[in-house]
Amino acid sequence: MQRFPRLPAETLDRRPLAEALAYAQRAVMNPIEMAIGVLDLPVAEAMLYAVTGGKCLRGFLALETARLHGLHLEHALPAAAGIECLHAYSLVHDDLPAMDNDDLRRGQPTVHRKWDQATAILAGDALQAMAFELVSETGCPPTAQAWLVTTLARAAGVRGMVGGQAKDIAAETASSPLSLDAIIDLQAGKTGALITWAATVGPRMAEGNDGYLTDYGDALGLAFQIWDDVLDVTGDVAEVGKAVGKDQAAGKATFVSLLGLDGAKRRAETLIQDACDALSPYGEDADTLREAARFVIARRS
Repeated sequence: MQRFPRLPAETLDRRPLAEALAYAQRAVMNPIEMAIGVLDLPVAEAMLYAVTGGKCLRGFLALETARLHGLHLEHALPAAAGIECLHAYSLVHDDLPAMDNDDLRRGQPTVHRKWDQATAILAGDALQAMAFELVSETGCPPTAQAWLVTTLARAAGVRGMVGGQAKDIAAETASSPLSLDAIIDLQAGKTGALITWAATVGPRMAEGNDGYLTDYGDALGLAFQIWDDVLDVTGDVAEVGKAVGKDQAAGKATFVSLLGLDGAKRRAETLIQDACDALSPYGEDADTLREAARFVIARRS
């Protein structure tokens, strides 16, 4: 049974990146607010709080790659909203005292600080469940629909984000710092898996070739994490919107500690070029995705 109301068959238009991100932010909140806004519960309020205020990069990637493959908003939006819910859940749980113990996220108190740890855990659990509910309602062909759900489960689970987070936690008490290859493997799961999933929504829904956008997503996800490491060293709390300097203070191995600040920046730049090169088969129609790639290593938060 369809849970979320269908939107008109609106065409997804090509937009400059700033407009495309703003459009994605507005669009993904529609099904989320319709589902959560009617619930008069602290946990529902915490869920809405958690999904508000981000860049919506993953939701944008889902919508933009859907546009590249000729899909309409009504079909792509559940996947875009779903990946934003899943990302928000991961941040809520990541901020908890048992993990990163952060007080700030997106310039605001973290969910467990604004409410309490129990509410934060439940809000994250509910956002994860809602993500799969949303993604299961794209209306794409059954085989493609099943593949979207299965690949999202893999990207979010022990072979993806959760596995990467587990490796990151284990590294904090390891007898020696992680090697560069180990960090690349860790971050490919922790950060990269969901970005790559979002970048392949379009071809997977259209039952097309997802190889080019997989390469794009893999390079983009790793560059994103490298730049997070750069911002942890060079960023300001007011701009970044969360604590900075924590990795260095903890003696944690990062791309910056292993490659040096300039080396990390160069590696990120190379990855962004790789991401842009992967888009060659799409020609100029993928220029907004190229702009998104360049944004990843120009951002200050």
